[in-house]
Amino acid sequence: MSHRDETHLTRRLTKPSGYSAPHGRGPASLSHMRSFIALLLIPLLTSASALALFTVPLTKLQRTGTYLKGSPDADRARAAFLKRRTASGPVAVPATNLAYVQYTTRVGIGNPPTYYNLVIDTGSSTLSTSTSIPTGENVEVYYGSGFFSGKEYLDQVTLAPNLVSMASSGVGPVDLTLGTFSPDKNATAPTVMNNLMSQGLIENKVLGVYFGPATNYSDKNGALTYGGADLSVCEGEFTYAPVTDTYPAAGYWGINVTSCTYGKHTVIHSSTAGIVDTGTTLVLIADDFFARYMHAIPGAKVDSNTGLIEIPRRSISSMHPLNFTIAGQVFSLDVAAQLIPKDQNTAWGGDAKKRYGVVNFMGSRSGQGMDFIIGQKFLERYYSVFDTDSKRVGFART
Repeated sequence: MSHRDETHLTRRLTKPSGYSAPHGRGPASLSHMRSFIALLLIPLLTSASALALFTVPLTKLQRTGTYLKGSPDADRARAAFLKRRTASGPVAVPATNLAYVQYTTRVGIGNPPTYYNLVIDTGSSTLSTSTSIPTGENVEVYYGSGFFSGKEYLDQVTLAPNLVSMASSGVGPVDLTLGTFSPDKNATAPTVMNNLMSQGLIENKVLGVYFGPATNYSDKNGALTYGGADLSVCEGEFTYAPVTDTYPAAGYWGINVTSCTYGKHTVIHSSTAGIVDTGTTLVLIADDFFARYMHAIPGAKVDSNTGLIEIPRRSISSMHPLNFTIAGQVFSLDVAAQLIPKDQNTAWGGDAKKRYGVVNFMGSRSGQGMDFIIGQKFLERYYSVFDTDSKRVGFART
């Protein structure tokens, strides 16, 4: 198919069948399959440039009002779905709005391109959108927030000035989802990285992710690098952890944490599997792990209004780093990294005079094959690399 063949596009958007809006804070659930027009976008070489790293900026979504309220529930709903999605048969899909805090990148779809904001999600594999050239094939892909099936379409997508590749229907300020997860048995279409590799645009199926805390809606406070890592923002060497063999974590970018300590307290006693997920806001740990962490902080409790851990001001001065041991190296969240910035309290639906934490409970006990999710709040402190070729995840300090 030539570039000219792809300029005649049909644009349409299909509302998910069975979709219902979220009600209140708690996650609702319903049994349905979300039907989307799926899009398989074949990358096209826009110039005769040599193989290179392509880095594009990221923007962290910021809104006004209490837009973060309910985010802990959304993260737990996502965690529950991720753990169940490898099972056969119908799955109850949480109908909770998951678009609370997300990093997005601008991607052009079509020729000439129409630009959309894509959520960076390592928990999904494919892209879907409303532009279309039908291939006659069916596609079925699972996401952290649900799944869809439908017809496959071709289109041209611009990831960077000299990089053209693949897209998921979204709502609000997020138009699409950029799936970066490596293929598994549930996906019937190639990922962004597979398409880039097959067209000779990158030499390695490696995605580098740099997140940084944002101060306003339009901050360019992060970057995606296709084909490798942006070493200019990293300090020291990378530590790599192999993708775990433990399911369901092995179905994602799953790794093992061998221990986790908080001061003299052991939060995670032995090696356990979990996932690294750019689509999860907080740092989630199994309920029994979380209980140990919370009880080690005098006076800490779960705030019923925000769903966050509330930490008394008198206890902050005596807090300790939270240390995760991954592949023999310790990755610490210092006290500041464990706390929600005070000026964000209102956005989370909290009291401006209180302090809240970023570590939260998953909604299930340990020993189920996915006992933690390393989300954005951890990844804002460390550069991450998702290496499909070597089946490993890497971390470096920033």
